[in-house]
Amino acid sequence: MTKHHPFNVALLGIPFDDNSSFERGPALAPKVIRQVLKSGSLNGSTELGVNLRKSQRWLDAGDVNIAISDNFIDEIEQRCDQLLSENTRLLTLGGDHSISYPVLKSYGKYFEQLTILHIDAHSDLYDCFKGNRYSNACPFARVMEDGLCERLVQVGIRTLNLHQEQQIAKFNVESLAMRHWPLAQPLVFEHPVYLSLDIDGIDPAFAPGVSHREPGGLTTREVINLIHQINMPLIGADIVEFNPNKDIDNMTSQLAAKLVKEIAGKMLLSIT
Repeated sequence: MTKHHPFNVALLGIPFDDNSSFERGPALAPKVIRQVLKSGSLNGSTELGVNLRKSQRWLDAGDVNIAISDNFIDEIEQRCDQLLSENTRLLTLGGDHSISYPVLKSYGKYFEQLTILHIDAHSDLYDCFKGNRYSNACPFARVMEDGLCERLVQVGIRTLNLHQEQQIAKFNVESLAMRHWPLAQPLVFEHPVYLSLDIDGIDPAFAPGVSHREPGGLTTREVINLIHQINMPLIGADIVEFNPNKDIDNMTSQLAAKLVKEIAGKMLLSIT
């Protein structure tokens, strides 16, 4: 007997990159990713057997268009609150990585015990970067200060400096550096999982369309396998830092669309 799935999963665009610390461009990503998803170059079926185009529980919630950048936290949080209150879980398209903090502020109201799986080349734990506490280099410092998760697991990290190592120790973050890859043991989670996926966690050979190309990253296959192997319900996700201005022959937009499919499929199969 199969359990009833009462929730929907919605794609939510946040075309916002005002907190980018290096180059603008990720604000263009939601539109470009949607174009690939609708282009006919790929079908609706995921590797886990979910056909998104036939699923009535897979929705598009449009974009959060932020008029004043100083209000980005409130505007994102309020839209996420609205959707989560309607029993709709979110697959969010950034934008730069600063958008994850307000999304997770909203999730913290609806999910008391949450594990974050963070795939990235960078730990994004700076207390402040270039004078901005809400920079795309800082979201997980704010998340940990607010106690928005029980556990933060970072995979793909390959740019640590002393300050970030101190922050990892301060917040008791499980930061798994790429120099120790592959993992000796599969990741095992005890609570529902929120996935924050920075495209630059993937090696630039597969994902050139990022502002911060950091060689030595994960392969596309390794990231997809990490998603498929999540052993607890996947109740939310974001895909951030895809910069279409830096892409080569649409390689990264195709990759991002593939990741949307596999994450959405995994979320729709989750039972809570």
